[in-house]
Amino acid sequence: MTATDHAVELTRIAAQAAANKLGTDLVAFDVSEQLAITDVFLIATASNERQVGAVVDAIEEELLKHKAKPARREGDRENRWVLLDYLDLVVHVQHAEERRLYALERLWRDCPRIELDVDERRDRLDDAGARAAHS
Repeated sequence: MTATDHAVELTRIAAQAAANKLGTDLVAFDVSEQLAITDVFLIATASNERQVGAVVDAIEEELLKHKAKPARREGDRENRWVLLDYLDLVVHVQHAEERRLYALERLWRDCPRIELDVDERRDRLDDAGARAAHS
């Protein structure tokens, strides 16, 4: 069994939303063979608590446009590691320190990775800001 097309589509939408709010180190794993409770884990890093919140909010807003609402949201009080559970997709947005400490990639490295096709480059925002300043 592999992740459903719907789960992969939601994963890519969530990943782009995270990248748009400067979420980094985006990686997604097809965990459908190992877990009966979900198809995909998406992991994103944010550099501070405020950014964790911004990334989480952006993901929720974008997925809501696609009629997807999380069944569960955990960790948003501290904004160090927030989990959004969309049933067939579970999103982990982690502060950089938590990402290094818990290293979820090591736990799931035997699972197939899902290609995200996301632009994570920070310079795209710098370029847009520079163009706006010269207008």
